[in-house]
Amino acid sequence: MADTRLIQGRYRLLDVIGRGGMGEVWRARDESLGRQVAVKCLKPMGPQHDSAFARALRERFRREARVAAALQHRGITVVHDFGESESVLFLVMELLEGRDLSRLLDDNRQRPLPVEDVVEIADQVFAALAYTHRQGVVHRDLKPANIMRLHDGTVKICDFGIARLGHDIGFTSRLTGTGVAMGTPHYMSPEQIAGGEVDHRSDLYSLGCVLYEIATGVPPFDLGDPWAILVGHRDTPPTPPREHRAELPAPLERIILDLLAKEPEQRPDDAGDLAARIGAARATAALAPPPVAPLAPHSAAPLAPPSAAPLAPPSAAPLPEPRTTPDAPAREDRLPDWTRGMTTGHKAAGAGPRPTPPRAWAALTGEWIARPRTGRPADPIPADPVPADPVPDGPPTPSLEVLTALAGRHNAGLSLGRLGRWEEAGEVHRAVAAEREHLLGPDHPDTLASRYEIAFALSRTGRAAAALSEYTRVADARRGVLGPDHPDTLAARQETAYVLGRSGRPFDAHEMYTAVLAARERVMGPDHPDTLRCRHNLAFNLSRLGRLEESYRTACEVADARARVLGPQHPDTLVTRYEIAYALGQLGHWTQALRTYEEVADARARVLGPDHPDTLAARYEIGIGLGRLGRGAEALALYRDLAADRTRVHGPTHPETLRARHGIGVNLGRLGRWEEALAETRDVCAIRESTLGPDHPDTLISRRETAVALGWLGRWADALTEYRRVADARERVLGATHPDTLAGRNDEAQCLEQLGRTTEAVDLYRRVASLHTRRRPDGP
Repeated sequence: MADTRLIQGRYRLLDVIGRGGMGEVWRARDESLGRQVAVKCLKPMGPQHDSAFARALRERFRREARVAAALQHRGITVVHDFGESESVLFLVMELLEGRDLSRLLDDNRQRPLPVEDVVEIADQVFAALAYTHRQGVVHRDLKPANIMRLHDGTVKICDFGIARLGHDIGFTSRLTGTGVAMGTPHYMSPEQIAGGEVDHRSDLYSLGCVLYEIATGVPPFDLGDPWAILVGHRDTPPTPPREHRAELPAPLERIILDLLAKEPEQRPDDAGDLAARIGAARATAALAPPPVAPLAPHSAAPLAPPSAAPLAPPSAAPLPEPRTTPDAPAREDRLPDWTRGMTTGHKAAGAGPRPTPPRAWAALTGEWIARPRTGRPADPIPADPVPADPVPDGPPTPSLEVLTALAGRHNAGLSLGRLGRWEEAGEVHRAVAAEREHLLGPDHPDTLASRYEIAFALSRTGRAAAALSEYTRVADARRGVLGPDHPDTLAARQETAYVLGRSGRPFDAHEMYTAVLAARERVMGPDHPDTLRCRHNLAFNLSRLGRLEESYRTACEVADARARVLGPQHPDTLVTRYEIAYALGQLGHWTQALRTYEEVADARARVLGPDHPDTLAARYEIGIGLGRLGRGAEALALYRDLAADRTRVHGPTHPETLRARHGIGVNLGRLGRWEEALAETRDVCAIRESTLGPDHPDTLISRRETAVALGWLGRWADALTEYRRVADARERVLGATHPDTLAGRNDEAQCLEQLGRTTEAVDLYRRVASLHTRRRPDGP
């Protein structure tokens, strides 16, 4: 559509002025009336949507557009027209000249807006919502980005009806780094989080979150992790805004706190009543003297927002330990009691700032008190109002600008990882680690946080040995600096155990998981989420040791505990139920496994959204269950749909898209369609080799599947070449005695038998048997 630059012979697209999860906004010219307008073009529907769905969606779009166009109020964006062009739905709206509240905060470097501006914005938004709620229209997605302040001071609410429509189409808002597809977690009402019905009072709660942020500079629950944020909305009273900013008028604080009541019936019922109440806040703001000094550091832009490891593995694999450091105490106090000490947030900083840091830059990088190598805490350093160097011979004090730049680059590395660009992420973290080591020292928590991310990137790119070395180094350093039971130390050790398990050393992994679990239970208690996460990984590792019944029982215990502590629909609970399904499959109970995978997929679709990576991962496992039960045609259809969804959500070369396409090839083979299977697996293998590297485990799996197809087609010489390439690569990366390497050599020997080269086959079988005997009976 953009190529023609003209829609329906009337609206000429000029330039893109905004992009989001649902599409693009263009500055355009209405050729009929000679005026400039804004045209919002929604993303086209994916190929998985049939014609009936498309018709229903168009009708829903027309209905929502008519509702939006019928809203006539100074505080509501005017909708002029709507329609469809080349299968793309579009809205024509008034062109607004100004900035949304999110941009205003960014331009103000995350400092709060002037008090009089906050009061004026609240007054205008209350009036607009009072009008729309009287029309029976609920916005459902109020957030700073959806509230515009024009150059003349007028405030307008945008995107009525768009949030609900976007849910139908399959595009959902996400918190950066998490993929939580439920709306916008910082501004969601408790009833939205619970998946219940919402009404106008949900809009008022979201507006309370917006006012809190523009008044203080931070959202009411700025907890570093999407699920901690959601729990905060559900369970935790917000910190009164005047504790962040004393000059806020008391009437304004009371209004905001009333809006943030957990129960809808405890909130104000009518936005019009709030407009009357805002007058007292306006009078107080007019009399208040201007602030003498800028706000404390809590109002500055966060230097390292959380990253998010996926909540569920992409296929049958345990969840890596979330890449975490503990939240600062001030934030931790806002969480419910059971979350105290949680390490689900991830920041560039180490242990978090002290109330009065000993150095001017400690509040940015986190408290760092060196500990003797015994792990005994050092004597506390007294606070000194005059910046002084607490370590006489330490590195020079870095400037705030340098630390901020490093934190920004650290964030960039995290963002690259979230996009699956692990090679680039590792390079960024290596560069930041080198500079942090030079400025802060090798054992500073920030330096170790960067090294931790290096290890994670190495693990994700299949370089297990290098990742193991890096994790071991970080764990040893954290043990000496922070102590053996510090959450950061335990997180590094748990990641070490994870890589040990992936490297074919499940016995060593079991020993480390057991030690970490004992420490977590001792320090945090048996039901702490981090303790349960460790038990979850331990359960999976038990299956690697062949202790399948024990693995299944442990996973069931963890699922029960997580349901009790976090709730039955919490993603972590669903992750463990996912592992229960995997254990059932290993035990051969594929009917039960398939049913459990289907239940998990349905629950994730409701809680996280149909396009969330965890939902798609569960659908992938449903395909495996269907194939195991001999339902290859159903599995093939599922994987074709899943590959289309993955392509739409992630792109054609994303590892998970290729995993779904791999499933297509496998099931084509199950159906005897070997020529098609060979073409599919070769294509997937070529893409994996170019994007992941020739020795990546996924590339080698595709190469092996290519060899299988060649064998079934009777092309055994070609198959032998592929089998050897797989075995050689695994030996080079994993070692000669790794189970995957030995399996590859067995494949090679069987292929030699098919070629009539019996002597070579027997020699290779003997070699494999000899290598097996070198492994410990209970582990590597």
